[in-house]
Amino acid sequence: QIDQILIHQQIELLEILTGFETNNKYEIKNTLGQRVYFAAEDTECCTRNCCGPSRPFTLRIVDNLGHEVITLQRPLRCSSCCFPCCLQEV
Repeated sequence: QIDQILIHQQIELLEILTGFETNNKYEIKNTLGQRVYFAAEDTECCTRNCCGPSRPFTLRIVDNLGHEVITLQRPLRCSSCCFPCCLQEV
């Protein structure tokens, strides 16, 4: 039973040194600091670097045995309040 989760993004050395955006990876931990899930973004290199934070992505969350628990998908959308019908969604 998990009553709280902590999400930590893994920092990529390549991204720090070059500024070149890489797929984001996250460790999802319980309150004791034990990893219970792992999440990894799946996007194309060009999409990551051209669309920035508004990019579409697929985020796969797996348990410690590598079994997929959930998949989140975000389509390419606008982040401007001038277009309320096209705002971000997951």
